Amino acid sequence: MSGHSKWSSIKRKKGATDAKRGQVFTKLIKEITVAARIGGGDPEGNPRLRTAIAAAKADNMPKDNIERAIKKGTGELGGVTYEEFVYEGYGPGGAAVLVEVMTDNKNRTTAEVRHVFAKGSGNLGEAGCVAWMFDKKGYLVVEKGAVDEERLMEIALDAGAEDIQEDEKEFEVITSLQAFEAVKQALEGAGITYQLAELTMYPQSTVELDTKNAEQMLRLMEQLEDLDDIQHVYANFDIPESVMEQLGQ
Repeated sequence: MSGHSKWSSIKRKKGATDAKRGQVFTKLIKEITVAARIGGGDPEGNPRLRTAIAAAKADNMPKDNIERAIKKGTGELGGVTYEEFVYEGYGPGGAAVLVEVMTDNKNRTTAEVRHVFAKGSGNLGEAGCVAWMFDKKGYLVVEKGAVDEERLMEIALDAGAEDIQEDEKEFEVITSLQAFEAVKQALEGAGITYQLAELTMYPQSTVELDTKNAEQMLRLMEQLEDLDDIQHVYANFDIPESVMEQLGQ
């Protein structure tokens, strides 16, 4: 499985701990605030805001929190102004890593990210060094028990999905940026429950990691996501199932 799908699967299996719940909400609030600031407070006319609200609801964020974040973005309430940018670098085994950031202090965040890369057997690169290896895609995950494969393929592909992949327990539906909402709505309309629906940076190719590099890579991903200013981390690693079993995931 690719870095994004493997990492997403690992995180879902671990589940969000109570200790990290506040951190998850903070990241979601930042995304809602910035989305509202850039595209306005009406989710019907702002796809990025609509996606952010859906993610917040999926994590059981209270409605009041969502509404306050939108108002901060539109200027109805005062709040911190966040800057968006992307770090690029390499992890163990030469895997490409993209780190999306929202911060009110770029110098602090840069120092933190650089430290985590260095400690995690990776290195921070120049702008543009790995971004070309990824494409912006829609990404949905459906458990195998939720739908028959042929029915999922018919509904998703008819709605504009580009590809459907599978592992032992899940189907992964890949869409273009433009078709993401249509595919999501088609699944919902058909009563098909998805475990995850998000816009992501999907790797064009992957780098297979051995046990040592895989262990270091997963630790690097987790430490990056633990930083408060990091919104998303993407990578193009591939970890064989046999290696995942050795790591005890």
